[in-house]
Parts: sequence; C-alpha cells; structure tokens
Amino acid sequence: MDNAASGNASIDKPIIRAIEAFPIDHEGQKYICLRDPSGAAPNPIVIGMGAYFLVTLFDGEHSRRDLQSAFTKRFGELLPTEHLDSLINALDDGYFLDSPRYRDKIAALRDEFMARTDRPAALAGLCYEREPNALRREIEAFFRAPGGPGDIPAPRADRSPLAGIIAPHIDPRRGGRAYAHAYGELLTRARPELIVILGTSHYGAGPQLFTATRKDYATPLGAVKTDRDFLDRLAARYREGDLFADELLHRNEHSIEFQALFLAWSLGVAGYRIAPILVGSFHEMVRDGVAPPQDPRVAGFIDAIRAELAGEKRHVLIVAGVDFAHIGRKFGDPFSADEQAAADTKAADLALIENIKRGDPAGFFREIAAEGDRRKICGLAPMYVQLELLRGRSARLLMHDIAMEPQTESAVSFASLAID
Repeated sequence: MDNAASGNASIDKPIIRAIEAFPIDHEGQKYICLRDPSGAAPNPIVIGMGAYFLVTLFDGEHSRRDLQSAFTKRFGELLPTEHLDSLINALDDGYFLDSPRYRDKIAALRDEFMARTDRPAALAGLCYEREPNALRREIEAFFRAPGGPGDIPAPRADRSPLAGIIAPHIDPRRGGRAYAHAYGELLTRARPELIVILGTSHYGAGPQLFTATRKDYATPLGAVKTDRDFLDRLAARYREGDLFADELLHRNEHSIEFQALFLAWSLGVAGYRIAPILVGSFHEMVRDGVAPPQDPRVAGFIDAIRAELAGEKRHVLIVAGVDFAHIGRKFGDPFSADEQAAADTKAADLALIENIKRGDPAGFFREIAAEGDRRKICGLAPMYVQLELLRGRSARLLMHDIAMEPQTESAVSFASLAID
C-alpha cells in the first residue's frame, strides 16, 4: 500500500481520514455531508449516495479498478474513470484523504502551532460570542434560561473547595444551561488553585492515550494560564507514553476549550493554573473486555498523576469536559433519535450516573462495557480517569439534558455534576 507522492492524480488506493459523515436532505434528495471536526479540512463536502458508497471503500486496499468494479456490482452501472478521478481529487483537495497533500498540511499546521505560546480560541465567534461584553451577556443568559440555575451566585470563599466537576463539551449554545449549573456551583465554593482538565480527545487515533500541552488557553476574556512546571513533572513520572507527542491535538479540540472559557468567566484568569490533558478512546478496552487498570498506559498515568497530586499543597480541582450518549443516524445507528429513544437514553444515563455519584470507577466502566458502549459515551475515558483520582468521593447531579438534532435524526446527552 503506497500512494505516490506527486499529487492527487496519482493516488491509486485512496484512504479516507477519520471524519464525520451524516445524512442531509436537499430538495427531496438524500445526500451525505462529510465534515472534519479536527479542522484540518476546513470546509465540509456534500456528496451523493453513490459517491458515499465509494468513500466507504477508501481504505487503502481498494485500487481505482477495484472501486469501479464494486460500483458496477452495487449499482449495475459503469463508473467512468473521470468521475472517480473527480471524486478523489475533490476529497484530496479538501484534505479529506490521508495523502501526501494532507500530511504536508498537517506539518505546516504543527509548525505554526508549536511556534505559539498560547492555544488560540478556535471556536470563538462560531460556538460562542467573540466580543467580551457580548460573551458575558450570553453566558449570563444561560443561567436565567428555563432549566438554568437562575441568578448567578455570589462568589464564596468560606466553603471548602470542590474536588471535581463534570461539565459538558457540547457547544455552549446547546448546552449552556448545563455549563451554568456546573460553573455556577464552582462560584459557591473556595477557589481552586490548580485545575486539572481532562478532556475527551475526539481526533487522536495513535498509541498515545494522554496528551498535554504547555500552551496557555486563550479565551475572549483573557488567557487561562497553564502550569508548565506541573506538566513537566508529570511527564517525567509518566513512563508509558509521551505526554507531548501529539500536542497538535489541542489545536482544534473543543472539549478543553469550552472548560477554559467558563473558567475564565467564573474565576477570571488570575490566581490559578490549569493542566490541560486530552484523554484518548478506551474503545479497544470495551471491545476486548479489558478493564482500564489492566492497560499499562492507563495504570501508569493514574499512578503518575496521583503521585504528583499527593505532593500538592494547593487546592486542586479535577474537571472532566465530557458528553454522554450519542445516538441516531449521524452516529451510525440504524434508527432515528426520537422522543422514545431520548427517554430511553435518559434512563440509561441516570443509571450510569449512579456509579459516578458513589465514586465507583470500576462500576462505571463495567456498566458501559456490559452493553458494548452501544450508546457511544463520548466522555468514558476522561470520566473514568477522574473517578479513579477521586475514588470514593460522592457526587451530586446538577442537571441532565439531551440535545435533539432533528435534521440528522440524532441526539447527544450530557450532564453536570459536582464532586465534593
């Protein structure tokens, strides 16, 4: 398997990258929208069902001739070479293929990112207001929306700090009330001084399960400062991986960006530091029936961060930026996410949350594994690590919600919890 390196016209066995594909309707016809949530491919592409059939075979094993043969067998029609070339070229031009063109783009993005001292607010102006005053008004409106916590609580320093919070990573305009519950609760307690943020890594696919960055997280309200010394000490303790090998993953990952945003709103940007760490998928452990502590990468990381936190004299807060179930056609299910599916998902989420409420990481993982993670719990990995670090501590459910997406016949559930 060796695609030539002299342009997309020479790609004989195309490889589609890990991207999102979901159905859309236009003028009574069904199409598939391809979107790259990592941002490497900046513009989505809409293709027909025949083209999508071909894309599902872009695995690096099927040659152009194989693809034409498969198309004819499936649809009973010849596929002209120029039509296949056009599809391959369009996807490669848009950076949807794993190809020399894409790898050159990633190298340039990596060089640009690594030269910065901060991580820019990638989604400002898209998922939340870019202008600071407008952003403050937008966040305040989340509190007062139906189902929100109501008035913004006055900060209190006379109560013990929280040990952890679980907050969504769905975009704030859909999950704003849940963010308000989580970060409003943070206002009612003594301020943390070190905040470990464990975010879902949506785009990492390599052997590294844990990825940190030394870069400050920029927000429209100022830059949230990263504790580089803490991360360097942690990296030195962690022997089963390189915490900074895949640092580019932070560039466009929203799961930590949204937490940094709400921290900047609730705490300002002074008086504390963050340790932003992305956690990769535990899907293989679920598939193979392997509990996370049996994976040396997980066990090694938990041991390393426990040892580092044991020497901390600062108030430490551990934040998990996570969502729960992802159901419906957008996420590969053969059914539409209707009201009944949403009700079933809520019941299953609440049962799973009982494990969180009693601080039981083993029970949490066991329940997800028992159903083969069929509901695709996006926050499985960071929540499991958080529960291990806060094992036995009680949690309180602040809010559970489901964002319905009728246009894609899909839904995402999420929740806010406070861990004492």
